[in-house]
Amino acid sequence: MNDSSVNKLARVLRVLVVVVFVCALLALTAVPLLTLISVRDAVEWGVEGLGYLFGYEPVPDGYWSFTFGYLVAWVGIWHEAEHAVMALFLWICGICTAVILWQAKRVLDNIIGGTLFSDGNALRLRRAAVCSFAISVCSLLWAVFRGVTGGIWELFSLSTLFVPVFFLAGLLFLVMSALFRSAAELKAESDLTI
Repeated sequence: MNDSSVNKLARVLRVLVVVVFVCALLALTAVPLLTLISVRDAVEWGVEGLGYLFGYEPVPDGYWSFTFGYLVAWVGIWHEAEHAVMALFLWICGICTAVILWQAKRVLDNIIGGTLFSDGNALRLRRAAVCSFAISVCSLLWAVFRGVTGGIWELFSLSTLFVPVFFLAGLLFLVMSALFRSAAELKAESDLTI
């Protein structure tokens, strides 16, 4: 690939990363409500909300009660330990995900700008590694909490899969960080030699 195709790809990836970053921030505001409702209710409300948003359906009768319920959920999650721990788990993982996405955006900005091998990119990848490890630890703690409160079968949930996946992602980010740092040092030495 030549430089122009790399820049084009980096620009497309940057747009996708920004879109996912904004969606992650919006999802963080919905955590209290999502911890209190069932999956079926969430799907039904989502479909109704999309219909209202695009003008296919009139404003549903329960719209204002849903909005009030959304605000009440911010207080209601603290009344039960399971809801509070789940909300904290989702917030920590969501914030770490947003940080990882922001670091990816900044790395892509440097690629577009032509400064691929820099100490800044190495530092950004190290931050992404720390956030990946944090998600892995939080997922492990959540799995243990669910195993204690809900039974041993809760250990076989989807969130338990986050433990090895994000641990490996953190290791990968650390390796990439070391490679970027070494490449930046080699580039600096090369620039001084010339």
